[in-house]
Amino acid sequence: MLTSLHERKGLQLVLGLCMGVVFGFLLQKGGVTVYDVIIGQLILEDFTVLKIMLAAVVVGMPGVYLLRSLGLAELHPKPGSIGSTIVGGLLFGVGFALLGYCPGTVAGAVGQGSLDALLGGVVGALIGAWVFAAAYPTLQDKILNKGDFGMVTLPELLKVNAWLVVIPVAAGIVALLWVIESLGW
Repeated sequence: MLTSLHERKGLQLVLGLCMGVVFGFLLQKGGVTVYDVIIGQLILEDFTVLKIMLAAVVVGMPGVYLLRSLGLAELHPKPGSIGSTIVGGLLFGVGFALLGYCPGTVAGAVGQGSLDALLGGVVGALIGAWVFAAAYPTLQDKILNKGDFGMVTLPELLKVNAWLVVIPVAAGIVALLWVIESLGW
């Protein structure tokens, strides 16, 4: 079923656009495209962003592994390294702290008409991507490839059946969400 989709690049683009619109709509309905909500998360006063992210993991992780178990999807993890994780985390964190949006929420905020997201977010992302692309050859050799850990998932790293990781992690996240709600966060 998905093999035929894999061969139809035009349909993939249309589906990707549709899923992006749905994703942006859900972010907007969840309230995480609002600057004040995101800043509230950063100063630990409003946990809406955390709850939405954790809920997405609880739905997505078992969903992906179920599709994989049924032979309907394959995982294609990208190689990683400690260097690329640190650089990516710093770039994301600085942008997130300065602007108050992440790449997904900035797109949703632009879709709802937020000029700060358009001017600061989109323009900033384009400038940041240009600077990173210009620095990439130097960064790749000196920083990004340091501490390479390859293309491995957590279950592969632990050498266990994926469900032995998925089920406890999902249960732990559900418990954490319950605690957050119980505390009124």
